[in-house]
Amino acid sequence: MQTEAPFLPQTPPSWDGQKNQRKRRKRISPLGLIGTIVTLVVLLGAGTFIFILPRIMSHAANAQPNMDCTLIVPANPLSAQGLATPYQLVATNPNNGPCNESNAAQSAFVQGVIYDPGGGTFSVYNPLVIDKGTQPALAPMQPRLPAGSIVALWFGFNGNNLSLRGRNDDALGQGRCVNGQNRSIFGQFAYCNAPAFFGAVNQGIVAQRVKVPALGVAKDGKPCPTVRDFSVIDQDQSDNVQTRYLATGNGQVAQFSAANQAQLQNATVVANPSDNALLTNFLDPALGCKSWTAPNLADNGAPASALPLDELQASVYQAKPIALVPSTDPMTMVSQGKQTVQSLDKTNLYRRGVDQIPATNDQQASGAQYCQDMVTTGLPRLQLDKQLTIGAGTPDPAAANNLFTFLAQRFQGSYDNLNCPQLLKMANPVTTQKDGNGVVTSATFNMTPPPPVTNPLNCVVNGQQVAGCTGSATLNGVTCTFSTQNNTVVINCPRNHMVPQQR
Repeated sequence: MQTEAPFLPQTPPSWDGQKNQRKRRKRISPLGLIGTIVTLVVLLGAGTFIFILPRIMSHAANAQPNMDCTLIVPANPLSAQGLATPYQLVATNPNNGPCNESNAAQSAFVQGVIYDPGGGTFSVYNPLVIDKGTQPALAPMQPRLPAGSIVALWFGFNGNNLSLRGRNDDALGQGRCVNGQNRSIFGQFAYCNAPAFFGAVNQGIVAQRVKVPALGVAKDGKPCPTVRDFSVIDQDQSDNVQTRYLATGNGQVAQFSAANQAQLQNATVVANPSDNALLTNFLDPALGCKSWTAPNLADNGAPASALPLDELQASVYQAKPIALVPSTDPMTMVSQGKQTVQSLDKTNLYRRGVDQIPATNDQQASGAQYCQDMVTTGLPRLQLDKQLTIGAGTPDPAAANNLFTFLAQRFQGSYDNLNCPQLLKMANPVTTQKDGNGVVTSATFNMTPPPPVTNPLNCVVNGQQVAGCTGSATLNGVTCTFSTQNNTVVINCPRNHMVPQQR
């Protein structure tokens, strides 16, 4: 269990390789998603709301906002009082500038889901995030939790690196919060109590107390996609959440609800772009599918989607091949000197937070296999669904002009940033065309399948595993190095080392 805080930032690379000021571009730009949500609110008939962007635009005008922020976690974060206590956003390093929750480039988000084992039911309560030293625009309402309920939290971030810090010495331990491995954070993602939550829910599924909704059939005749479908994932799947907040012109923030919107009619909707929001808000409607929802306790029981519900549904129904976080995911890699290397331990720590089976060896978290499945199963479905997605709205107008071109450029960037060209010995299969503003307006796919992925060679020396037969191991007290050359394992041991004599 990881409870140290704050962790040292580890910035992932740019996700799509496109020229931009941020080190890591989001799949859906915050401002683009804001515009979409505003449209949805009006069309749903919740009243005519005039959303303005004074605070956000003023921050966007700055040369470069601070992209590394810290969330101060309240005491007993899994309790009803802890859920209703606002989290506080501060700069991880104040010398890099402030962090403001109402700035869409820096917004952090918390998603809480409550499981009632007795009834096998779920509810959602998204705790509020405010700037340290400020007050909420409207005070959160404390939820009523069922007796014996199990609460878990997931975090998302619109910047690069989000660290967690407890308001007191026990807060992160009380919440069983995980922000990464040792002092290497995930980046935009963290969770609290997720393994215990999923363990209890999975017991409920086995006992048939929990009824997981079926996926249904999409308009293309295939099962509706999940967050573990290779046509949905990108270079860092299962990160970020669907939480939204309301930001006022003076920088105060409130929970998103119909009642709060009625009181804050000039508020801006601030959202966390995520794979989950892409699926539930864009892909599902385009394909004629419906996401699993639960009552939102902060919004008078209105149905709300949530990351853990998406993961549970995917765990039950996603057919093979199943997309599980690979060790080449930028959020699961660690710094080693001046290099960034893969870490199976950190990959599994991430997987546990989203109810994915831990990998027991490198092959089960293979980046090469992940890339191949993207090409052989993800790309064909993107092509198949073109007739359905090309007429659907784009999540990010600054990136692409419709849902199809958005998915195409997203796949293109993920393929490169997961090092797929080198792992598969195959050039990027997606070609995009842009207009004068850099917006992708068309895309074509090379549907030639990649060569099969060969299993990497591993050596085991006296019980010591040497991944890829590259590294070192101890033989009779001597440290020897292993390398591979022309399908040959080369072992070098010090010649002058004195081997201890037996007595």
